[in-house]
Amino acid sequence: MIQQTIPAKYVHESRTIKESMVLPPDTNHHGTMFGGEVMAYIDDVATIAATKHARHPVVTASTDSVDFLHPIKAGYAVRLESFVTWTHKTSMEIFVRIVSEDLLTGEKIVCATSFLTFVALDEAGKPISVPPIVPETPEEIALHESAPRRASVRRERRSESKVFAAEFGITNRG
Repeated sequence: MIQQTIPAKYVHESRTIKESMVLPPDTNHHGTMFGGEVMAYIDDVATIAATKHARHPVVTASTDSVDFLHPIKAGYAVRLESFVTWTHKTSMEIFVRIVSEDLLTGEKIVCATSFLTFVALDEAGKPISVPPIVPETPEEIALHESAPRRASVRRERRSESKVFAAEFGITNRG
């Protein structure tokens, strides 16, 4: 069997940006954006970046982290930027940066960061190989170099989740 190599892609080829206004229905009783709404935006923009990289359908394998750093206020703009930072055989790590902007002053602040893992699928819904990634900027290189450590933490956490699910999963208690 001849193994076909997949050409590498540059990080910038997956870069995806989504920007929108934070309106009152998007906010809680504090006048700040719902965390769940931010998380939905994160998954959306990360899915687009992963699909651009793989050029195949993708599924979210895990949301590794969402670190909320500052609240996002109603009336502000929120900008999410995502890109692939690292790939394994069939999986991709995606980084998402969430920035809010006070549209009246122009002040911008990083409000959250997130790492997610996606798996590319073939036509039958089975995992398929993805291209390697080529980082170029200092940020891309730093995220790429630190990715194996995050992947190790993910594997450990996933193993613990499997044990927990097997031990404390579905019961037939009434």
